[in-house]
Parts: sequence; C-alpha cells; structure tokens
Amino acid sequence: MIRLHLHLLSDSTGETLENIAKAGLAQFDGVETIKHFWPMVRSEGHLDRVLVEIAQRPGLVIFTLVNLEVRQRLETRCHALGLPTVSALDPVIEALSRLLGQEAKARPGRQHMLDAAYFARVEAIQFTIAHDDGIAAEDWEEADVVLAGVSRSSKTPTSIYLANRGYKVANIPLVPEAPPPSSLFRLKQPLVVGLTTSPDRLVQVRRNRLLSLNQSPETAYVDQEAVAAELAFARRIFSDNGWPVIDVTRRSIEETAAAIINLVNERRKPEENDA
Repeated sequence: MIRLHLHLLSDSTGETLENIAKAGLAQFDGVETIKHFWPMVRSEGHLDRVLVEIAQRPGLVIFTLVNLEVRQRLETRCHALGLPTVSALDPVIEALSRLLGQEAKARPGRQHMLDAAYFARVEAIQFTIAHDDGIAAEDWEEADVVLAGVSRSSKTPTSIYLANRGYKVANIPLVPEAPPPSSLFRLKQPLVVGLTTSPDRLVQVRRNRLLSLNQSPETAYVDQEAVAAELAFARRIFSDNGWPVIDVTRRSIEETAAAIINLVNERRKPEENDA
C-alpha cells in the first residue's frame, strides 16, 4: 500500500480540484490517499501559511490559481521543497485561448458567480427537497424529472444530485399496498423514470438500513420473495406506462444521474427542432 499526501489548492471552493483528483485516483490501486483541501487561497500571506503545512506533509500539489504572483510563489516554493505541482486547468484554458483567440481573464471563482443559472440551481434544490418521498404530488407537473421506484432504490440521493445540476426532481415510492396517486400517470411536462435494482442488492441495502436504525433485520421488508414481488410490481407499472427504466444495481449515483440527464436531453431534442 502506497501512502500519498495530496494537496489541493484553489482560489475558489476547490470543487473542481476534488472532482479531478477523484477521477485520477480511480485509475490506481493500492494507494492510501490523504487529501488536504486548501480553498480560497487568494493572497501570498494565505499561501505562506498553507506552504508550512505542505512542507510538513510533502506530497503531490494540484492547484487552480489564476493570480500570477500567488501561482509563481507556490511553484517556486514547491520546487525548492522538491515537490511536484500540477496546474489542473492549464491545458483546457490554453486550448480555449487558442481556439477563441482571447486571453483568459484571471478571475478566481468565476464559475460560481451568482448568475441566473446559480439561482435556478438553488430553486431546483429547494423544489427537490420539498418533493421527496411522494410529498406535494399536486406540484409534480412543475418538475423536470419524476423518479419512481421501490423503497431504497436510490431515488432520494439521485434526486439531490440532479438538483445540484439544476433539475427540479420529485420522487415517489412504489408500494404494492398503497398505489401511487393517479396524477402520476397523467403528467405531461416531467420525464418519469423508473429505478430498479436486483432483489439481492435491494435486500442487502435494506438490511443495512435496518441495522443502522437498530431494528430487526429479519422482517418482510427484507424477505427475498416479498422483495422480488415488490420489484415485479414496480416493473409492471413502468412497462404499462412506457417509462424508461434504469437498473441501479451496479451504478453509482453519478452514473444513474448521467443516464437520466441523457434521457432528458434526448427528449428535448424534438422540441428544440420544432422550435
């Protein structure tokens, strides 16, 4: 097992760096990574304090710093310490600069401006939280996406992830003993997507949930035959209504959300062509 200290320096929130580091590390096995996040580094004084910490825990330094003086100071000090540095966005910015014939603006955190898209994302998050687990069915027509599926089929975390991407999402649990409201089958604007999974996986997830709540892990909620029947009930509803279905058995939340976004985009193409 290789132990690696990974220092992520940003003049903004550090969200971009975190995603880049996660994607890169996924390509390697046998690495114990200790991540150190240093967001909002915008002055040489702040950088100097961070460099003291880096020197005590040497490792790879990945950064997104647009201020030239701060950046040069970081690179110079890391070089003196014998530490490798990577400017994560340089190749993208340089390619865009050549293509657009423009010099990049040295404005930290510009992707997080409080613009119309930002406020739309906030509204989407608020809507999604208010329409979790079948709540406020009368507003579902305002949603971009409605997720349907049995209990513990990743509806809520997928909804929240999509909301952070700017999509208004509602979700509804499908329970054989309590059919969903009839309004679910009359929706026009939202894309209704069914989420399903394998019975074995669902039993495992539900059993872990019960254990985390200090409840008995041996109930009908985790009975193999009951779970299989529950999933079959949900699949019949999906099929009867012609809803697209995504099997989340081997998908991460991010992968499920990406598949849903593709479905939304495919659905919007005919509308854009007509316009």
